Amino acid sequence: MEWFWPEGYYTIVMVGVFALASFAFKQPIAVALAIAAIAGALGSGNGVPVDHLIEGSFGYLDTILIIFSAMIFMKTVQHIGLMESAAAWMIRRFRTLPFRLTMGITVLLMLPGMITGSSSAAVLTSGAIVTPTLLKLGVSPVKAAAAIAMAAIYGMTAPPINIPAMIIGGGIDMPYVGFGIPLLICTVPLAIFTGMLLMFPSLKKSANQGAGENEALDEELSRMSRVALTPRLMLPFFVLIILLGGERIFPQYAPSLGMPLAFLLAAASGMLVGRKWNPFEAATEAVQAALPVAGILVGVGMFIQIMTLTGVRGFFVVSALALPEWLLYIGIATSMPIFGAVSSFGSATVLGVPFLLALLGRDEIVVGSALSLIAGLGDLMPPTALAGLFAAQVVGVKNYFSVLKVCMLPALVTAVWGIMIILAADLF
Repeated sequence: MEWFWPEGYYTIVMVGVFALASFAFKQPIAVALAIAAIAGALGSGNGVPVDHLIEGSFGYLDTILIIFSAMIFMKTVQHIGLMESAAAWMIRRFRTLPFRLTMGITVLLMLPGMITGSSSAAVLTSGAIVTPTLLKLGVSPVKAAAAIAMAAIYGMTAPPINIPAMIIGGGIDMPYVGFGIPLLICTVPLAIFTGMLLMFPSLKKSANQGAGENEALDEELSRMSRVALTPRLMLPFFVLIILLGGERIFPQYAPSLGMPLAFLLAAASGMLVGRKWNPFEAATEAVQAALPVAGILVGVGMFIQIMTLTGVRGFFVVSALALPEWLLYIGIATSMPIFGAVSSFGSATVLGVPFLLALLGRDEIVVGSALSLIAGLGDLMPPTALAGLFAAQVVGVKNYFSVLKVCMLPALVTAVWGIMIILAADLF
């Protein structure tokens, strides 16, 4: 009967308008979210609350700044040739060792997501770099796209930057501290499982051919390693580690620069190394790549602000608290990925916080980490499907649903693993 309460009606209006705007009228997700927010305000009798819309649009400003600056850093690393050189060195080194090669490629695919907190950043940087090599190593396009999408999602969930976990923690005033080990437990086993499932068989078959028997691969590796992989080339990463790690290890001595400035300073150090490149061009590419994600966050902020204004957010909290325990876990495993069709960040905000409140009494950091993992699966769900659609485009697969079909088993295992971690939260 709760759905006949006013808040239930407002929920139906907002979700219905969003679906209509995004599916029927093909509006960008950010625009559809803003339209849905205005419709919810009008339907609740609040008119068009410009002040709330503006406040909501700035709700994730810190996160947007981190994404923009981190993307500039990743584009710098890409332009100086470090990403390609590292990938070529790793493939040559482990070409006849398929397990190590699988793990190395998986880590390389996850790395940009770990740094930026964005799955799309991982796909558009390391995913684009690794794709030609994966295809030449015999991995089918559909499996390559699925492997890239899943690794990108695990990357955005892994430490040090996990934006859904930050959002969930912020909902109950829990600082983003102590998440490192729980997030590694959430992601590392799944990354190993998915890599072995999607890439290892093809890499093993390629390894049995022996070096020198794949001329196309040799040519691709030669192209990728035009810049020698040296410690000097890795200067931007060293600077980033010092700026971010020094603040945590020596808080009384190291200045608190903040993540955006640390990323920008590390990117600036890239002007001292690598091949000749255009910093303005790299920054432009970074901003263009980050704009869709930033736009979604602006729309999500408006959407959440109006949900709070109309009482819909509180309605979700009360509904989650009223669920029996067994149904609560089913709701977590199904509703968070489905709502992630709006945005995994929106799923973390709208559903992650109520579910965490419903599970108070368990280790909040572990539960928040597991919820962020399950929320990340939303990046596979149409219509947004940031990780999945971008991965399909990068590899050249026209039918995204063929990629989604391959991702279903890893996604199911991911949801089950997340629930198991929640159940065992007090054992950590």
